[in-house]
Amino acid sequence: MAVIRDVIPQLELFQPGTADDALALLSEHGSDAWVFAGGLDTLDWFKDRVKRPKVVVDLGGIDSLREIRTTADGIEIGAMARLIDVVNNADIKAQFPALAFAAKSAASPQIRNVGTIGGNIGQDTRCWYYRDGWTCYRAGGNICYASPPTAMNREHCILGASRCVAVNPSDTAPVLVALEAEMVIRRGSSERVIPADEFFVGPEIDIERMTALEPGDLLMSIRIPSKWAGARVYFEKVRDRDSWDFPIVNVATAIKETGGSIEDVRVVVNGVAPTPVRLTAVESAIIGESLNEQTAEQAGNVSIQGVAPLTHNGFKVNLMKNLVKRSIRDEPMNA
Repeated sequence: MAVIRDVIPQLELFQPGTADDALALLSEHGSDAWVFAGGLDTLDWFKDRVKRPKVVVDLGGIDSLREIRTTADGIEIGAMARLIDVVNNADIKAQFPALAFAAKSAASPQIRNVGTIGGNIGQDTRCWYYRDGWTCYRAGGNICYASPPTAMNREHCILGASRCVAVNPSDTAPVLVALEAEMVIRRGSSERVIPADEFFVGPEIDIERMTALEPGDLLMSIRIPSKWAGARVYFEKVRDRDSWDFPIVNVATAIKETGGSIEDVRVVVNGVAPTPVRLTAVESAIIGESLNEQTAEQAGNVSIQGVAPLTHNGFKVNLMKNLVKRSIRDEPMNA
């Protein structure tokens, strides 16, 4: 398949100065419009000429979308806040250090200085068949090129596949799900708030989307409630290269403990399914248990129940098991 590289198709660029102006443009142009945040995912699509929107709405001039605010019930992060801003924000580091650590784990220093948290959670999957313009299910075709035994599927699903076996590549997403964050979305003058664990969409719901965002929608901010502020929240990521690479598997675990026993817990893995996966079976198994090696081992064993590895990614099974185990056993790492 011949793919033309590094030549962006003709498009019309708008650079609104306010969120209202951006929403008006998105309403006017509908599915012909593309939202441009940090541009890191966008420019890959455009240079490869796989995505060809008629209109691009650049949010870079909307300062209000970059704000990080402390609220009466936690923190609200503007969707255009750069990853480096999340890493360095004093309130986030004090209340939710795992989120700062996850943001610091994403990409490289150069990319973190440009990439946004909204872009990190909203980015499309990195399946090379899909991104190179192959007509797979996700691209509107009738086949998944990554699922046959002879396919290159080392980085693909071991959970949650439904025709498509591509995975969600975000590092901040599992932490936001673990922290019970909410996504604030506007369409015109109306606003809706979606829990983080409902924001991500699997192929069984819509195979051509990875989030609940539809044409005309704009992600405004991410609200993180104070419920888990100061709790024991663990994040770890395994990748091929320490600098800039996407996760092979990552895990975020939030634990509240009383007297050495687990009072409440949320365990979320990513890089193993089309969406971040909350491991509710693991949570149920360890609630009320002591926070020790035996409980961690139990959590790891339960986490891999129902996995379905492909030809070349069976190594992800033990990797996920051990990451979940460590997330219960080990002390959290700070940014």
